[in-house]
Amino acid sequence: MAKYKLTWKDLTWKDFKIYLFALFKAFIPKKKIDNFDSLEDFIQTKSAWVTQVTLYGYLKTRMGTRYVLHFENDVFMSSVNLAKWNIYAVALQDLTFFAFSYLKKNFQYNGVEKAKEIFLKILDDEISNKMPLDIIENAKKSFDERLKNINWDLYYDDLPFNPSALSLYKWAPIAEDLKTLDRKIVLNSVILKWDIVKKEFRERIKF
Repeated sequence: MAKYKLTWKDLTWKDFKIYLFALFKAFIPKKKIDNFDSLEDFIQTKSAWVTQVTLYGYLKTRMGTRYVLHFENDVFMSSVNLAKWNIYAVALQDLTFFAFSYLKKNFQYNGVEKAKEIFLKILDDEISNKMPLDIIENAKKSFDERLKNINWDLYYDDLPFNPSALSLYKWAPIAEDLKTLDRKIVLNSVILKWDIVKKEFRERIKF
């Protein structure tokens, strides 16, 4: 098997541009979230942002060390793509539940059906972006299972983004012994990014 020392060139240019753009998104003026179209856009874009920044940030950190990962290049990239979509699927769930829990508690809006409608629409839209159909189907099933146990009055303030943090830890294509060493840092990095999203949501929401 050929040996590669992975660099940023091993990521697709499209993904790299998304990663770079995400780093500077904070400087772009923000519109109010005052309807369901803007809420859907917020859930989709921020879930993608957290996924991209945390996954590629973690890979960049590890690729910058002396550790060498022994993968065929195409195999590694397939693993990155698989990780990206699986983490994103959980991030979408987390942010959807957070947003509608926040609306329920602070705006007295009971939007269970609307939450599911928006989640499913985002998944359907991602088909054109080549999100694997099996991951989409698993995401729908997982959403329904989690939906059964959601406390809408408490979810937004009760570690709402732990599942996606654990998802990054699970799916990142990094050797298991290294991930074990990185566990606390990886999980904290995801939560810190979600803290940025939560702050922006509270500032922009106007239902």
